[in-house]
Amino acid sequence: MGTGERPLRADAQRNRDQILAAAARAFSTCGLEATLEGIAKDAGVGIGTLYRHFPTREVLIEAAYRNELASICDAAPELLDSMPPAEALRAWMDRYIDYMTRKLGMADALRAVIASGANPYAQSFELLVGAIQPLLAAGAATGDLRSDVSADDVLISISGVALATGKNRDQADRALNLLMDGLRYRAP
Repeated sequence: MGTGERPLRADAQRNRDQILAAAARAFSTCGLEATLEGIAKDAGVGIGTLYRHFPTREVLIEAAYRNELASICDAAPELLDSMPPAEALRAWMDRYIDYMTRKLGMADALRAVIASGANPYAQSFELLVGAIQPLLAAGAATGDLRSDVSADDVLISISGVALATGKNRDQADRALNLLMDGLRYRAP
């Protein structure tokens, strides 16, 4: 929403949220083959409602991606509120792997957005680092995690795990557990 725009009514916000969730599912599984009509149907709205919120396919793809990004970033403080910091970081890593799997599925659709002149990745790195930093700081404060590791390095490491393991979740879990062991290690 831009400056001066009114907040959406509750039903309009619900429709928008349902469209974004349906779009993320569709573009991550079908890529550019996903139809807007199918997305509207999956969201339980009419095609006119979809176009009212998202006037072009590219706007919808970018909004779906940014919504996924916001969801993963918003999860960090929620996890910290509900579990110890090291467990919260490990749970966030699981969510990040899911996010990356969806993002990789959306690759063709995101390339179409970039070709239209938009940059869906603008600020992604900074937002993700900003989500990881409080998890690391809380873990360092409790003594459960090293204090000498940067959020940038952790993000790059988790991203490497996601890219290297693809959809092999068992392998990703083992690699993330290894990463967590490294984050707990203290030199003698």
